[in-house]
Amino acid sequence: MDEKRSVIIIGSAYPFRGGGISTFNERLAKAFIDHGDKVVIHTFKLQYPSFLFPGKTQYSKEAPPEGLDIRISINSINPFNWISVGRKLGKLKPDLVVIRYWIPFMAPCFGTIARIIRKNKHTIIISIADNIIPHEKMTGGKLLSSYFIKAIQGFVVMSRSVLADLERFNKKIPRRYCPHPLYDNFGEIIPKEEAKELLQLDQATKYILFFGFIRDYKGLDILIEAFSDERLRQFPVKVLVVGEFYADPKPYLDLIRELHLEDSIIVKADFVPNTDVYKYFCAADLIVQPYKNATQSGVTQIAYHFDRPMVTTNVGGLSETVPDGKVGYVVNVDPRKVADAIYRFFSMNKEAEFVENVREEKKKYSWERLIFEIDSLLPEISS
Repeated sequence: MDEKRSVIIIGSAYPFRGGGISTFNERLAKAFIDHGDKVVIHTFKLQYPSFLFPGKTQYSKEAPPEGLDIRISINSINPFNWISVGRKLGKLKPDLVVIRYWIPFMAPCFGTIARIIRKNKHTIIISIADNIIPHEKMTGGKLLSSYFIKAIQGFVVMSRSVLADLERFNKKIPRRYCPHPLYDNFGEIIPKEEAKELLQLDQATKYILFFGFIRDYKGLDILIEAFSDERLRQFPVKVLVVGEFYADPKPYLDLIRELHLEDSIIVKADFVPNTDVYKYFCAADLIVQPYKNATQSGVTQIAYHFDRPMVTTNVGGLSETVPDGKVGYVVNVDPRKVADAIYRFFSMNKEAEFVENVREEKKKYSWERLIFEIDSLLPEISS
């Protein structure tokens, strides 16, 4: 490559703490760098006003990621900032701007910045969109997404359900489908026994892991009800619920008590820093994602990295990346069906078989493929 391409990524990143969005954007930046590009991430000065943020803190306590140029520049609620950032980035004339879009709240900010940058007649602006229509109802959400989409020249989406949503707004815009790449930046796999020891878990017990921010659409209540199934009492198995509550915890904790599962479900209601994620996935026998609706899930790709079998519900794009009966089970959104899958997994001793299949299946989910799909869009846009 004679001259490095200039790429700007706009979206959440350090010092905002991990979670799916920041972690993805930082890993994407590394993929562009590996591709030979010059990359800068522009993240937020203010991402959410505190009264809109459901968690304990928006900020990371970890060290900044190494080797990345991250600029703190965007205020999501200040139109004067949007204009200033748009003009500044437009004058830089980057070759490519990639905007990570996940919620309509960001549409005015991102859409305005994109429109201003495009005035330089040089920069191509694409978006990697997690969602076009949000999981949780938002007043004016479709109108906001429409404003954003009209500012963008091309899209990469990570589930076919989002592709279908995008086509409801614009059938002609250049677009690509690329499954969510593997999260390979959470450390190496360690033996299950070592992980259990680090977490002070019983070595003789098997563990089901529910991981990530806890929102109502993620169906933790379905897993709790499923785990009350008497058939599961014959196994030495417990549930690990690990993640910060972004919903009212009371209904979930009450349900655990009502079903007398206090000794069977361990709740660690805290944000897990990136440096500790490996402990929970390596300690688990099975990852369960009982979502009520979804597009794609970064949890799936963390599970793939750590060679963990999965149970997912048949919503959004989850079934696209979890072949049923091969790396786990895909079931309907029903506590009984989730219980059936867990029972099959343990009664039939499917772990070893599924782990081998996971190791083969995960080869599909590379960051190189995502960069390829982005690059394949560009001739359609520039022509």
